[in-house]
Amino acid sequence: MTRRFMRVSAPLALAIAGALTLAACGDAPAKPESHAEETEKRGPHGGRMLYDGDLSLEITIFEDGIEPEFRVYAYRKDKALAPGEVQLSMTLTRLDGEVNRFAFKPQDDYLRGQGVVAEPHSFDVAVTAVVGGKTSNWRYESYEGRTTISAQAAKAGGVHTEVAGPAPIAQLVDMAGRVEITPEGKGEVRAWYPGRIMSLSGQLGASVRKGQVLARVESSESLQTYSIPAPISGVIVEKNLNVGDVAMERPIFVIADPTKLHAEFFVYPRDAEKVRVGQPVEVRSLSGDTRLTAQVEAVLPTADLVSQTLLAHVHLPGGADSAFRPGMGVEGSFQVGAQTAPLAVRTKAIQRFRDMPVVFVKVRDTYEVRMLEIGRQTPEWTQVLSGLKPGAEYVVDGAFLIRADIEKSGASHDH
Repeated sequence: MTRRFMRVSAPLALAIAGALTLAACGDAPAKPESHAEETEKRGPHGGRMLYDGDLSLEITIFEDGIEPEFRVYAYRKDKALAPGEVQLSMTLTRLDGEVNRFAFKPQDDYLRGQGVVAEPHSFDVAVTAVVGGKTSNWRYESYEGRTTISAQAAKAGGVHTEVAGPAPIAQLVDMAGRVEITPEGKGEVRAWYPGRIMSLSGQLGASVRKGQVLARVESSESLQTYSIPAPISGVIVEKNLNVGDVAMERPIFVIADPTKLHAEFFVYPRDAEKVRVGQPVEVRSLSGDTRLTAQVEAVLPTADLVSQTLLAHVHLPGGADSAFRPGMGVEGSFQVGAQTAPLAVRTKAIQRFRDMPVVFVKVRDTYEVRMLEIGRQTPEWTQVLSGLKPGAEYVVDGAFLIRADIEKSGASHDH
């Protein structure tokens, strides 16, 4: 059976400044009926010992390569008692009021519980044993992954909850791409008529404003000098000619507006039918440090001759230039084929507990872990296949603080 430890009060986070009042997350003192008693003493198989006179039971949960199940060993005066001499039943009452009842059958030298002990192994336990016509009863608490926090303390810690239910979850298709200036974000400074460049006022890398004069050219036909203004505001990214050169077809300057960006993604033929204009895309830097959500603005119909890929343009919203620069490589997760999952939770609510994905449910002022089997996942939603009931209230914001507080208690899970 799981070993527990008595908890002591501890702050949920420094910001709460000791506002929390934590409940015990270990075994509470036994609540004996008649002369039965439960102790912290461990039996020969590492299980919890229950005593009533010269009768004792050792309660274990066995899960080595199988689904967790109860295995109970009976003793008379500390000597093994044949399991066939014991009639045993057990009732587990969980935090949300769910009741699990277990009957037992003799097997080898123990009584085997008929059913799986579902995670978490956190419940109030009632045990009834009949031996030789005498009935013994025990009641005790066996909690794990549980803490109690006042509403005021939870609010101070930024804990926010939602109710689990259905949610739209799209299939994700990952693609590679690069950041580019949009066509509207580029402008070329060209001579209107062929002629010699008399003066230039723009420098490579300089910021210019729309209408600012950047060059003066003497027309080869009229010998009149005319001014050429900047067609857009931006930064000069190319300078192709100098004073004295003859301006003809080649642009004198190329100006780019670094605030007008989009990401170009390479769509392989197998994904071409899935990508549509308007689909949400999570755009990430190659390091993964910077992320934003954007939309597909266009899918070009022509394929590259060599790679046979199409180009999907994803508009990057204003302000993206602070993190994404033209020419940078990026990754994108395209949300395609959205379907409604019968049960889902916010992806940001999921934590790791004993190397399993979990959320923390709230019942009144008590929070307890729920181990999840998960399905499809997007940055916003994660499908839940098992481990959580529809309608359960779970922690969305502040979940990592709940987990940290539970882990600080030192509670373990050794059977």
